[in-house]
Amino acid sequence: MTVPAALLDTDILSEVIKRRDVNVQRHSQVYLADHGRFQFSIITRYEILRGLKAKNAVQQALAFDRQCAWSIVLPLDDEVVVEAAEIYGLLKGQGAIIGDADILPIS
Repeated sequence: MTVPAALLDTDILSEVIKRRDVNVQRHSQVYLADHGRFQFSIITRYEILRGLKAKNAVQQALAFDRQCAWSIVLPLDDEVVVEAAEIYGLLKGQGAIIGDADILPIS
């Protein structure tokens, strides 16, 4: 079964890192078997890293840095910001607003 490429959000990546949910671990292993590495945005990197720094979780932060080194961490650029603004406008018009951090990491 091939899993389509996906952009992991902060909640999902956090669960993958915690390794507590067997279901999440199983899905993440299938995903890695198909794609070889995770992809997430620079905003997700920031959100996870700030949480680890706030807890002074030095070893976890180092492990996360290693994970980022082999993952695809998508940057923000003008094209992403313009597309995110379009998505925001569409969602607002539909009354289906979601957070900026969930809109911006599109690339």
